[in-house]
Amino acid sequence: MADILNNPKARRDYEILETYEAGLVLRGTEVKSLRAGKGQLSDAYVRVEKDKDEVWLHNAHIDEYTQGNQFNHVPKAARKLLLNKSEIRKLREASHVKGHALIPISFYWKGNRVKVAVAVGKSKAQFDKRQDMKKRDSEREMKRAETSRIKGR
Repeated sequence: MADILNNPKARRDYEILETYEAGLVLRGTEVKSLRAGKGQLSDAYVRVEKDKDEVWLHNAHIDEYTQGNQFNHVPKAARKLLLNKSEIRKLREASHVKGHALIPISFYWKGNRVKVAVAVGKSKAQFDKRQDMKKRDSEREMKRAETSRIKGR
């Protein structure tokens, strides 16, 4: 499963609690544009409709297909996500918890279909972000030291 698009802000700004795989309702020009890797998820979010059992992806940008002419799609249109009723219910409950958000992590291929990894995330405090950066830096330094020690032999 190769990723088409990733959301780099998701793992940096949120602690991922749970993930769901969702189908995505797309038009032909959107699929062709995604095959070319044209799009971004950095400002995207997921919303569960109040009265209906529907989940929508908002603010995900999929570039217009260059050969799409008049049949092209709207780049930032809301797109419907396909989930089971039980998954929709769980997402609705998770979204009502204070500090939790529904965020798309990535688009990827599963067979001939485009899937979205939707995560329930808890917002990180600035302190947590700094701790994660320190941990990554120390791991990187240890790896460098180990590589230089092995090469020194």
